[in-house]
Formats: sequence, structure tokens, C-alpha cells
Amino acid sequence: MGFVPFSSAHWMAIGLTAVFVVAIVLFRGKLRTPGPDRMARLVLAALLLASECALYVWYGVTDNWGYHVLPLQLCSMMVWIAAAALLIRNSKLYEIAFFLGILGALQALLTPNLDYSFPNFRYFHFFIAHAAIIGTGVYIAAVAGYRPKFKDAIRAWCWLNGFALVAGMANVLTGENFMFLARKPDTASLLDLLSSWPWYILQLEVVALAMILLLLGIVRGLNKLLDRRNRIGNRTVS
Repeated sequence: MGFVPFSSAHWMAIGLTAVFVVAIVLFRGKLRTPGPDRMARLVLAALLLASECALYVWYGVTDNWGYHVLPLQLCSMMVWIAAAALLIRNSKLYEIAFFLGILGALQALLTPNLDYSFPNFRYFHFFIAHAAIIGTGVYIAAVAGYRPKFKDAIRAWCWLNGFALVAGMANVLTGENFMFLARKPDTASLLDLLSSWPWYILQLEVVALAMILLLLGIVRGLNKLLDRRNRIGNRTVS
């Protein structure tokens, strides 16, 4: 049976992802200690890499090879970048994994471009991989202490355009639809609200920048609230 958006299988995946993200935030204090932090990073990175490797095994078992297996979809790129950010702890990787990982995987989580439903392997792979990408972005901010700045947001947007340029060239050479730049996905998505090709690509530039800045504003607002709460708590204790 094909995947049905906002069916019980879809809501289950959304709910479990939300629980996963909330757990990271709630246990952020314990996760900041060296031992748990190292273990959590390794587990998250292993989950990301294992999900992608398992997908390639599935391609082989089902004889489903082709240009489409190239890791040139945004979230496919984010799997590798998020894993590297967790292991290397590089600030430049942090900003890419945070902004592009969260926004790209969240959009995929809400409007999946997926042909298979529960309990097919592709169902589990899709939602586990995207939940891990979102979880990595939240971990970077809540546990690792990454505090995004305006320049980080602009660089992330520039990185997105760089990835799109590579994906666009690959589309011309292979006839594929990486990053949905050649045409809109067959399944329902946010792109349905935009104009037809190629004009929706120009609109996406504005939408992507607006979403990146919105995420920046939300996180900075939350950080200010937490800092204020901590200061009040410290004054009360003293």
C-alpha cells in the first residue's frame, strides 16, 4: 500500500520525532557532560550513517540502481554533513546542519515524497533518517551550545544555493530531479503553493531565506528566554 499523508502511520512518525527532539532538549544538561555527550554524538552519527548505508543495501537487494541513488537530494547531503558535524565539531558544519538540516528534514517530515508506507523498509529509513537530521540540529543548539548569528544564516543560504547549483547541473546531465529543481514532486508538497517551473525556483530563493531567518529568530528568542530564566534563578539562589 502506498504512503498516505497524515495517515496513522504518518502521525506516528511525526509524534515519535517530536518525542525524540523533546527528549534531547529535556536531558540537555546531562548530555553536556563529556561521557554522555560523546556517546550521544556517536549514536546519532551512527544512526545517520547506518540509515544511508542501509538504503544503498536496499537499492542493491531490490535492483533499484540508477542516477537517482546519487546523494544529491538536500536531505541526503544533510545526512553526511550532520554526521560530520557531530564527529568533527566544526562550527561551519554546525551552521549548515542546523539551518539546512532542520528546515529540509522538517519539510520532508511534514510532506514526505514517499511511495512506501508502514511496515516497508523505506518507511522506516525515511523517517529515521529525517528524525536523526532534525535531532542533530537540535542537539547542536541545545547541547553543544551553538548560538546561530545572522551571518551564519546568510552563509547557510549561500550554501543552499551552492548545493542547488551542483544538483541542477546533475539534473541536466542525468535527467533526474535532485532537490526538485527540474520539476515539482509528484506527491503533495509546499511547492504546490508556488508558481509553475521555472518560476517557483526563484520564489524558493525568497522562501528559503525567509525560513532560515525565521528559524534564526525563533532560536535567538528562545535563547534569550532561557538566559533570562537562568539569571533569575541564580539571583534567587544567591
